[in-house]
Order: sequence, then C-alpha cells, then structure tokens
Amino acid sequence: MEHKVCIIGAGSSGIVACKVLQENNIPFDCYEKGSGIGGNWRYMNDNGMSSSYRSLHINTSKKVMAYSDFPMPEDYPDYPSHYQIMEYFESYVNHFGFRDKIRFKTGVERVEKLSDGSYEVTLDNGEKKIYTAVMVASGHHWKPRYPNFEGEFNGLILHSHDYKTPDIFQGHKNVVVVGFGNSAVDIACEAARTSTGKVIISTRSGAYVLPKYILGKPFDTLNKYSVEWLPMWFKRGLLSFCLWVARGKQENYGIPKPKRPLLSEHPTISQDLFSLAGHGKVHIKPNIQKLAGDTIIFEDGSQEKADVLIYATGYKIAFPFFDKNFLNAEETNEVSLYKHVIHPEHKNLFFIGLVQPLGAIMPLAEVQSEWVARILKGKSKLPSKEAMLADIESYKGKLRKRYKTSPRHTIQVDFYPYKNMIKRL
Repeated sequence: MEHKVCIIGAGSSGIVACKVLQENNIPFDCYEKGSGIGGNWRYMNDNGMSSSYRSLHINTSKKVMAYSDFPMPEDYPDYPSHYQIMEYFESYVNHFGFRDKIRFKTGVERVEKLSDGSYEVTLDNGEKKIYTAVMVASGHHWKPRYPNFEGEFNGLILHSHDYKTPDIFQGHKNVVVVGFGNSAVDIACEAARTSTGKVIISTRSGAYVLPKYILGKPFDTLNKYSVEWLPMWFKRGLLSFCLWVARGKQENYGIPKPKRPLLSEHPTISQDLFSLAGHGKVHIKPNIQKLAGDTIIFEDGSQEKADVLIYATGYKIAFPFFDKNFLNAEETNEVSLYKHVIHPEHKNLFFIGLVQPLGAIMPLAEVQSEWVARILKGKSKLPSKEAMLADIESYKGKLRKRYKTSPRHTIQVDFYPYKNMIKRL
C-alpha cells in the first residue's frame, strides 16, 4: 500500500519521525501548533504547551540524549541548556532538510478512524485530509496534573508547567514546592538561591536522588552497563554502592530515604539539592494535609507560613484530538500499547516518545520511528492482536511488581534494555 502519514507535533519526537520517514521515502505531513520546532524544549513556545523555564538544563547528558547520526557539538557542556538544545534541533532539521514538510501554526483538531481503516485528520483551520497512518508525537508533559488539598491558600499558586523565572521568589518569600521530581527539585533549588525566606519541598513518599556525576562521569553514561540479564538485586546493590561512593547517604543531607527499594520508582536527578539541603537552604516536609490561608499544615502536624505554593505534581497523558470514546488516557494516565508504540486495536496508529525512561526520550523516539517505518514498508511483521494484548498485560504486571502504583509510572521503561528491544523488533 502507498502510505501517506500524518505526524502530530514537531517536538523532539516529531522531528526524528519526520527524518526517518523521509530517509525511507515514505510521504508524510507534519503538523505543529506553534511557529517553530522543539516542542517542550522551546522556551516560551507560542503553542502554549512548553514546560521549559529560563534556567533549564537537560538532566541526561549530551551523548545519551543525541540522535544516533547527529552528535551534539563537541564544545557543548555535558548538560546543555535548553537554548543549546534548541540550536541542536534547528541544526538537525536543517541538516536533513525536511523543514518544508512541517506545517507550522497548524494544529490538529480531530483524528477520526474511517470505515476503511484510514484516518481523517481535521486541522484547526477546518481543512480535512485523509491518511493511511498517524504517528502521534505530541508529548506527555503539557497538561498539568493538580492535587486536591482541603482548604484554600491565599498566596501565589502555580504549576511547574507555568513557572518560567525566579523573579516570583525575590524578597523574603517562603516557598513550598509540592512534589519531588526533577522539576520540583530544580525549582526549589532556584527558589533557595533567590529568596531570603524558607524553601520547603513537600513530598508524599520521597525519592532517591541521583547526582549528575559519579566518579567524574555523567551518571547516565554508566547506565549502559546495566544489561538486561543482570538480576534486579544486583543492579540495586551496584547502584547503591556507586551512590554511596559519590555522595554518601542522602539522609546525611536532610533528605529522607524512601521506604521502597532503589529502582522501584523514577529517581530524581540533581547535583544541587545535596549542597543546598546540607546548608539548610531547602527543607523536606511530608505531604500537605490542609491549606489554611497563608498557612500550610503538613501531615506530621507541623505548620509553615508561605507566600508561594508551586505544584510540581506531574502531567496527564492527553490526546484532545481523539474522541474520548475512541481513546481516553486521562483517567488512568496510560494507553495500552504494544511496546509503547503500536495500538493493537487500530492498525497504523502509532505513538512516538510516549515513554518515561531513566535517560533521554530522543534516542528511543528514533528507534521507535525506525521500527514504524519498517512496519509501513512491510519489512517488520507484527504479532497477532491477541499476542500483542497478552504482551501488554504481561508488561503491566511487571510494572506493578516493580513500581509503586502511581500515574507517574504507567509508561516507565529502562533506557538501554528498551532501546535494544525495539532495535531487535
């Protein structure tokens, strides 16, 4: 069949999908709501979906994050800023020459499957087009998830998605950040360097905090030695030893150790938190019990006055262009996909970059796109629908066994094992 593919989004996953389809001579159109590429990495993106803040640097090193055939410049630091990442993406698109295939300032309003198995795509200008395949690369860090606490707070409230600069912390501001992921810790550290008040991280269950460097090397470059056949107890023991060598016990810095085993949750990566917590600049509190005007009451009974409350509580997986009866991920925060890419119920509906690795999404989106291209060209065969559904259920069982039940862990993968598995497929 002669395929014409619709790619939704021109972020880091969308542009590599474009590149792979172009080199495989598969016709496509890519639609991007904003006026430029980059998606979440474009600071102040006019598509309204970027979560980047001004001081953002990547938490995965440049060698791990780079696409396989286009390394980042040698003069880039190990952990580039989002400005440098955007320059890299622009160079990538220019080098492979597919910018003219991207329609900017054009959002996808609706995707509907037709009776013959093709897909009707309605654009936000009312135009309708028919495609034999759709690759969804719209990201999963753009629709904020909010907690539901009793009471009301009188100060400034915002989600980390809307945080951009530390100006809001200037002066003697007391700041409470809810959450213990990468954004929560980054923002709390920035608040601690800006405000002369008290900075608190409120967390339900804590997290293991990994430094960016171990033995002078970017942490994620060592992760490549975590081969699939090694038992989990060995991986945990090895990582625990490396962390002990790198920074000792995190409790010594005032950062509580989670009750769950290492590698049973997505870790938090920060080089700054240890120093700031050790100097009393950042404090850790349990979950919030109640909001009471300018006071926040925590579950241990302690209370703190606060001026700023930031929810770094994650995102919902959402696809507003699908009818909810067709596909609705917001309630469960997951989509039942074969290997996180293939929808077993709907032929030629693919999802690119819909994973949460300890590592970068970009190289995974690249191998996913290469797999999809081979499927479209008939070079890779898919198992039966029943086999795919069984594989999905098996994977969910492994997730439940390893990770705590949380919307955060529904799309979790191990970077190198997952990448190698997709390559084999």
